[in-house]
Amino acid sequence: MGVSATQGDKYRSYLSGEGEENTEWRYGAPPNYDVVNKLFEEGRTKIWSPGSLEEQVQNMVKTWEMEMFHKVNIDDYKSVDPNKYTFSLNGRKPLTLEEKRKLGGGYNPLLQTSLPEKFRAYNPDGETAISSHLAFTTAFPRGFALEILQVYSGPPVIVYKFRHWGYMEGPFKGQAPTGELIEVFGMAIFELDEHSKIVKVEFFYDHGELLGGLLKGAVSDGSTGATPSNCPVLRSTG
Repeated sequence: MGVSATQGDKYRSYLSGEGEENTEWRYGAPPNYDVVNKLFEEGRTKIWSPGSLEEQVQNMVKTWEMEMFHKVNIDDYKSVDPNKYTFSLNGRKPLTLEEKRKLGGGYNPLLQTSLPEKFRAYNPDGETAISSHLAFTTAFPRGFALEILQVYSGPPVIVYKFRHWGYMEGPFKGQAPTGELIEVFGMAIFELDEHSKIVKVEFFYDHGELLGGLLKGAVSDGSTGATPSNCPVLRSTG
C-alpha cells in the first residue's frame, strides 16, 4: 500500500529522513509518538503478524492521521493525493482537502454535528486546529491510541473496524478529569488509487461515545494550564 514504517517511528511513515527535510510542521517539529505508542502496546487487543494486511492497514491509518494533524502544507502529504482526496463523516457530503481545512482542521472534521449550538458539548464551528488539538491532548495526556480490529477488504477499497481509546487524565472544556478509560468503535473506508495514494476516506462512528465519556467529570474552572505556544504535548497525539 505504499506505506511502511521508517526510522523515527515504527508505526508511522513520512516523519523523518530526507523526504521530510523541508516539511512544515504545525508545532514546529515532527511529533513524538513514544507515549501513545506505549499506551497502544499496553492496551491493544490485537497483535497482527508483521507484513499482514491488518498491520499494513493499521500503519497506513496511523500515518494518514499524523499527516492530517501535523503537516501544514498539503504539498507535504505523501499518504494521500491532495488533488483527488475527499473526506466524509457518517454519510455526509464528501469534502475536499480545502473544504475540510475550512472546518478548522484537527478533530473538527471528525466531530461534525447537526445539533443546534446550544446543545453542543463541543462546538467544532468555534474551534481552530490548534484549540481543538489542545483540548483533546490536554484531556488525554497519554494520547488517544488506535488499533485495527478487523479488515473486511483489501486495497484498492479498504474497509475496516477500528477502536480508539485513552484515559481522561486531564480536564476537558470545564469538566474535571475522571481517569476513566474512554473507548470509541467504528468503521471506515479508505480508497487507494493506482499509486497506492489515499483518495477517499469515509468514517462511520458515534462521537457521542467520545464526548459522553469526557463529560462525566465534575465541573471545573475549565483551565488547561497551557497555551498553543507553550504546550509541548501538542507535538504528540494518538
